Amino acid sequence: MAERYDVVVPTVGRESLGRLLEALARASGPPPGRVIVVDDRPGGGPLPRGASSALSITTLRGRAAGPAAARNVGWRAASAPWVAFLDDDVVPEPDWPARLVEDLARAAPEVAGVQGRITVPLPARRRPTDWERNVAGLESARWPTADMAYRRSVLEEVGGFDERFPRAYREDADLALRVLAAGYRLEVGSRRVLHPVRPADGWVSLRLQAGNRDDVLMRALHGPGWRARAGAPRGRLRQHLATTAAGVLAVAALAGRRHRLSAALALAWAAATLELAWHRIGPGPRTRDEVVHMLATSALLPAVATGHALAGVLRRPSVLRSPGASARRASGRAGANGPSPAAVLLDRDGTIVVDVPYNGDPGRVVPVPGARRALDRLRSAGLALAVVSNQSAVGRGLISEDQLRAVNRRIEDVLGPLGHWVVCPHAPRDGCGCRKPAPGLVLDAARRLGVPPERCVVIGDTGADVDAARAVGARAILVPTAATRPEEVAAAPAVARTLEEAVDLVLAEVAR
Repeated sequence: MAERYDVVVPTVGRESLGRLLEALARASGPPPGRVIVVDDRPGGGPLPRGASSALSITTLRGRAAGPAAARNVGWRAASAPWVAFLDDDVVPEPDWPARLVEDLARAAPEVAGVQGRITVPLPARRRPTDWERNVAGLESARWPTADMAYRRSVLEEVGGFDERFPRAYREDADLALRVLAAGYRLEVGSRRVLHPVRPADGWVSLRLQAGNRDDVLMRALHGPGWRARAGAPRGRLRQHLATTAAGVLAVAALAGRRHRLSAALALAWAAATLELAWHRIGPGPRTRDEVVHMLATSALLPAVATGHALAGVLRRPSVLRSPGASARRASGRAGANGPSPAAVLLDRDGTIVVDVPYNGDPGRVVPVPGARRALDRLRSAGLALAVVSNQSAVGRGLISEDQLRAVNRRIEDVLGPLGHWVVCPHAPRDGCGCRKPAPGLVLDAARRLGVPPERCVVIGDTGADVDAARAVGARAILVPTAATRPEEVAAAPAVARTLEEAVDLVLAEVAR
């Protein structure tokens, strides 16, 4: 049987998204179970989809927090064992699905991910520009998420992408290094995508210098040898620092009326700037526009790169904290600087009542300690409530829907009104979009309450509760039980020891 996979595509609404979806729809081989498009634009709106009706496409809203966060939304909503990430500006070759499935089938159990091969078409009748050469670097890059497939179980284990990387620059290398450190292997497959060079203005090289902040974060997380392990070129930051220092000191010497020293430093700055400019002009087409832009940007680039690197260093104390639970415990918050919570979505079994597997008997309902008191505090604060619960006992034929409703009525008799009951009755094999960790229940509850997902807090006892929340931008608090796996605790954005402590975190956010 062919390996099952879903495709995740974060997008900022480029027209190239339609070409990507059309190419996938026309390609030969087993199609993806779902194509999950994560719209990461701040304003939303229609997306280009092309003639892609042959695909099962799910569109989710991102938080406009960058590609790492958008990919997390996508893979957490996926259900297939493998998740293939594609950028919205690539074009899969006609046999891409067939070759992907072959790549995945060949992967041994210890292989966590399989990289695709990227071709960047360059002009045939002239030398490539500085920007075109930059994009062409993808052909030799390790583990770029322009085309990278990971086992979903491994993504769960390592916590997915680190959302402290807000740019498409190092987030893929960071994930790969963490996967390798966990004892897995990564391989290169046979499938291919084309990555056309997007048009860019002459100042794009200055904007790219923001990646120096990410390099500081990479060093903080992975140590000074991270470049060698990630196969990343060293770059020219040291030269940029020296050039910037020469320029700054030249101005300072001039202000101090040390004219000879100022002239010598200015000469050093000019020589370094011209060397950088020729380093960029020499391999290029040397057209008038290219030379002018290379000279202008080379004069500014060292200072811009230095500024971003210094900004990254200033952030260093915070980046050394874990991206998971420990940072949130330290802050004592249920979420990160988002809008004030307006609704709390509660898991049922293990969270508000003691977990009795496949319970169809109202007489076996036992609240967790302090549950009534905690829920009364939420109601008094004016927060809307709903219950979001997987109840596969119905789909498995172990209990009836009438029995389920009777148990839920008993829970409200004991704990008070809980608002909407949003339940998934499907068995795991049904592949529905509502069963957690898919986000369907959270989205449905938010819709019924008339509250945006990002203003909801989900409280539950498993990683599935956390993933369902994070897939749609809702906040999540994990209240572990004896059945909660350690890796679920480690990956949770906020952890509370009890339901009452979770409510403390929610009300602290409301007060803030």
